Amino acid sequence: MRTYQTAEVAAAIGVHPNTVRLYEKWGLISPPVRRPNGYRVFTDLHLAQFRLARLAFQVEVLQNGLRKKVVSVVKASAAGDFDAALTLAEGYLAKLRREQANAEEAIAVANQLLAGQPEKSTRLWRRGEAAALLGISTDTLRNWELNGLLRVKRRQNGYRVYTGEDLRRLKIIRSLRCANYSLEAILGMLCRLSQNPGTDIRQALDTPREDAEIVAVCDRLISSLTAAEENAEQMIRQLRGMKAAFT
Repeated sequence: MRTYQTAEVAAAIGVHPNTVRLYEKWGLISPPVRRPNGYRVFTDLHLAQFRLARLAFQVEVLQNGLRKKVVSVVKASAAGDFDAALTLAEGYLAKLRREQANAEEAIAVANQLLAGQPEKSTRLWRRGEAAALLGISTDTLRNWELNGLLRVKRRQNGYRVYTGEDLRRLKIIRSLRCANYSLEAILGMLCRLSQNPGTDIRQALDTPREDAEIVAVCDRLISSLTAAEENAEQMIRQLRGMKAAFT
């Protein structure tokens, strides 16, 4: 098998030699063998691992633990466990698709709210039930309420209860939070959406308004998720090739 020095790997991948050393330090590639003089010796396996890592981090998607999932894929590959890496990559892809569905659902819900379509369900949910349905923690739900994003009714015993309309509003908030909008920005955006029924919800979620007060926002939530999905599919194909070539 052909071997490479650090500078050769850096040139082949298109990174600085220090990046090669950082990937090794972070456990994103297998530890290279060292010669008696201390020089690292890389192989075609390392090149494949570098390419996988570069592909994995090409699209920055942070919400709901997606970043951790993609890192776990790369580290499993670095450990030489391609079966585990494939399983994790397939889980990552499934998670991306669920996030896309959540974003699409938020668009549909927002359009319904702006069109004035009433929620027909009369069911009420407790805080824990509402949080579980939305896939968030009760602390997160409480935080949104404390920041004025939602006013929740209480029963006579003091327990908060959530209506179908509350859940629809919360789905919009969840999607915006996934795009890293600040709580203050979400509150302002919801107010603007209520005032302007003609707002294009998909565009509002996909591309932040210039006047939106955004702390840290993925420029295009749905577009980023789509690009990440394509990358995940490429990662799976690459891992299958690596498994065939190096095991």
